[in-house]
Amino acid sequence: MTLPETQMADRDLAENFQTLFDAVQRSSLFPDSKTFSDAIAKEPLAQILDRYHRRKNEDDFDLKAFIEQYFILPTEQVTEYQSDFTKPIQQHLDDLWEVLTRQPSTTEAQGSLIPLPFSYVVPGGRFREIYYWDSYFTMLGLQVSGRDALVESMVNNFAHLIDTIGFIPNGNRTYYLGRSQPPFFALMVNLLAESKGEQIWQHYLPQLEKEYAFWMRDCEQLSPELTVKNRVVRLPDGSILNRYWDDVSLPRPEAYKEDVALAAQVHDQSPEEVYRHLRAAAESGWDFSSRWFKDSQTMQTIHTTDLIPVDLNCLLWFLEKRLQRAYELGGNVLLADRYKEKAAQRHTAIQAFCWNEAAGFYFDYDWKLNRQKDNYTLAAAFPLFFSLSSSVQAKRVAQVLEEKFLQKNGLLTTLQFTHEQWDAPNGWAPLQWIAYQGLRNYHLDALANKVKNNWMNNNETYYAKTGKMMEKYNVLTDDISAQDGEYPNQDGFGWTNGVYLKMKE
Repeated sequence: MTLPETQMADRDLAENFQTLFDAVQRSSLFPDSKTFSDAIAKEPLAQILDRYHRRKNEDDFDLKAFIEQYFILPTEQVTEYQSDFTKPIQQHLDDLWEVLTRQPSTTEAQGSLIPLPFSYVVPGGRFREIYYWDSYFTMLGLQVSGRDALVESMVNNFAHLIDTIGFIPNGNRTYYLGRSQPPFFALMVNLLAESKGEQIWQHYLPQLEKEYAFWMRDCEQLSPELTVKNRVVRLPDGSILNRYWDDVSLPRPEAYKEDVALAAQVHDQSPEEVYRHLRAAAESGWDFSSRWFKDSQTMQTIHTTDLIPVDLNCLLWFLEKRLQRAYELGGNVLLADRYKEKAAQRHTAIQAFCWNEAAGFYFDYDWKLNRQKDNYTLAAAFPLFFSLSSSVQAKRVAQVLEEKFLQKNGLLTTLQFTHEQWDAPNGWAPLQWIAYQGLRNYHLDALANKVKNNWMNNNETYYAKTGKMMEKYNVLTDDISAQDGEYPNQDGFGWTNGVYLKMKE
């Protein structure tokens, strides 16, 4: 799955492009593999490839000059925006929506970008396209800013992707077509329902059904003999829960060099298995975290597809409940009861396989080893966010959050200090919101307010120093910015802006 997939119906053309793509990505032309993956060909690709294959063996051939001659390389538009430090932070964020907004495309796809029919907001920095789960948290801020029309446009873009592709990809790039991201579409529709009323569920019912069908694909084929396929897993008691997956087992084009280098370091799995685990972790949005590692420390032990994530299954429970409600509103009692039963079964399974009574916390479940992982992660806040926990469970989770996760500047993502960006010392806006709202659902307001105040103070302190809102933050100290990851910390930043405004409200 490579750069201009929409231009490569011809197999020979695809293979020729792969040769050029490999040459560029294995070189040191660009520090970031995503740069060339986002490039746009200036001429028909067949012509460019023909020139490349005729010239590449010439003594004076310069690959960088060739690429710059025949491709338009992307720029990071938000970095050109200069903050006005005299403006209050809320005004800065309201102005930034304009910088991060992209207009609909009325032309055919260019390069790897999939055109969208309505306006949308990108996260910022190297992220020049829409991202699935990011967008929900961005929408929270757009709602506060009174930009309801833009919220609806973004929901309609996702509905369009479901209708045309069959699911919502990680982002609107052709190289993301093997995977999705955490299924927040029902929560996005829920935002619209707050202003437009419950009838909105009827309008988006076809897309909600298709979203569910994507995640549950091949569920009917599972049996005691076939316990896992694609994103569905049959557990020993017959329960069916979900995992993250990717339909492709190749290096990610946007992280080509990193994936190839890692696969070469792993000796107990094939490269294809490693690529699948990496891509599944990218579908989770937590790319990368000790959460996905067998030894809780090193990427070489990644085994994402072996795990049943608690947060993913909470999101799918909510989708089932919303489908139940949509059918109730339409008077279809049979289908409403069917989804009510599915949601009840998933609720029971989440409690059975992810709740740990001794620890008073939720954990991911390793279906291959038939046991829970022992990684403490902030994903445990999702059952509280969706009010799936009992009040006793919620209080016990809150106690762990306060004792182990809460820091000066917000909540840690995990308790592991690795060099991965979804580990300590980093905190991320979406998870702060999930935990904050989850605590509020159980009237644990004192702790909820600590989370909110610590996080917002962090945002404000960094903004006062730099004039920027960041993708992630160091929650242990405000003297050092967020640490590590596949790429530098990005400024912009859609979901940080959205969560800040929603908490401020």
